[in-house]
Amino acid sequence: MELNNLTITKIRQGLLDKKFTAVEVATNYLDRINKLDQEVRAFITVTPEIALEQAKLVDKKISEGKDIGRLAGSTVAVKDIFLTKGIQSTSGSRVLEGYIPQYSSTVFEKVMSEDAILIGKVNCDPFAFGVSTENSGYFSTHNPWDLSRIPGGSSGGSAAAVAATFSTFALGSDTGGSIRQPAAMCGVSGIKVTYGRTSRYGVTSMASSFDTMGSLSSTVEDLALITETMAGIDPHDATSSSESVPAYSQLLDKVSLKGLKIGLPKEYFSEALNPEIKQKVMEAAQLYQKHGATLVDISLPSTSLGIDVYYILVPSEISANMSRYDGLRFGPSVRESKDLISYYMENRGQFMEPEVKRRIIIGTYALSSGYYDAYYLKASKVRTVIKQEFQDVFQKVDVILAPVCPSTAWPLGQKVNDPLQMYLEDVFTVCINVAGLPSLAVPCGFDGQNLPLGYQLIGNYFTEDRLFSIGHQYQQLTDFHLQKPKLNNIK
Repeated sequence: MELNNLTITKIRQGLLDKKFTAVEVATNYLDRINKLDQEVRAFITVTPEIALEQAKLVDKKISEGKDIGRLAGSTVAVKDIFLTKGIQSTSGSRVLEGYIPQYSSTVFEKVMSEDAILIGKVNCDPFAFGVSTENSGYFSTHNPWDLSRIPGGSSGGSAAAVAATFSTFALGSDTGGSIRQPAAMCGVSGIKVTYGRTSRYGVTSMASSFDTMGSLSSTVEDLALITETMAGIDPHDATSSSESVPAYSQLLDKVSLKGLKIGLPKEYFSEALNPEIKQKVMEAAQLYQKHGATLVDISLPSTSLGIDVYYILVPSEISANMSRYDGLRFGPSVRESKDLISYYMENRGQFMEPEVKRRIIIGTYALSSGYYDAYYLKASKVRTVIKQEFQDVFQKVDVILAPVCPSTAWPLGQKVNDPLQMYLEDVFTVCINVAGLPSLAVPCGFDGQNLPLGYQLIGNYFTEDRLFSIGHQYQQLTDFHLQKPKLNNIK
């Protein structure tokens, strides 16, 4: 039995049926990481001692006849922006190299309380600033389907770890597409929940009114189970929602495809979209239609303004959030400086990555005297318009189906020196974050070079149950999510 190819439910059931132990599961994943991560480079920190200790505790519970958690025995790779008490948490930046937090993020604690096994912390663009994981202060992660290509970003390490079956699932964050885009490029499933559905507490901030914590796994069924574990109000996060959390994993057959109205936004099927992606996404839509759904042409006119709005508002919030990284409280620092201002500038100049500096400068400029009204205030008004357009559309359709990104994974180094080209890769994802809506990325095939691609289902606020049900039914009809890349000729 290939223990690294089992779903969360199958791992838990296998433990209860005594087919294998949690230690065997953890050892299987650790061996695979040790053998193959030198090619993929998904992990910044691997945690073998912690994983085996946690696995032993799960096995002990079972041997004593105690109840085990709903994620019992499943391994989790955690994006390095999530704080993990006692374990290095770098956020993918040299600014936090060696930083050992004194507490853990809420969603991480929730996952661990259900007997998941921490396998390690994975690479990401620094503070989640990027779409390719090439901006990391440590190294670039490679796409398991083609090691010469990017895995997407900023949760590239999370997506690569799941695709390479280095972990059962992974935690990620989505501020402008950072779960969905790498999920699509690595051929896995990923959920960006409604803003406030999961807590932001204990996760290094990028843009506080956009940041959303979610997960990636091989199946939508897994995502439903993880999300019902992670979601819910948190007294430590005033933006977390008190909306009740459904048992998502028990509602996967809730939505009938017959009569389901699926909106296809014309702006997401523009000339900017790779023809092969367009074909595969439309094939997914037509499969739903074949099983009773109705396809409805819709329009979201302000889609073209999404990038502009996002890259004004987000850097503005970044410029405020990044002020805490001064070299005084955590992370490395220069040994000495002539005065305090020089100390700040030398620390940030030496340890912050170029993309971090770029976004701070853009945000500070947009908020500066004389430019606030022209940029930030105007972008905020357009954000309201984008939200309203989605609400108008949801009066006509139940869900929106669209591509995740305009292209498949490109070669490492191809766009890293062209920030504008990188930013445009977010064109189909940022509006969902601007509006705070939930969106589920699902793999739907491969292009001519055998590179994965995916589509996204966009729902109204707090309709994750509907997205999981529709996505799960698609995976019952297809097998794209079951296909795995070959690394070193090892399946």
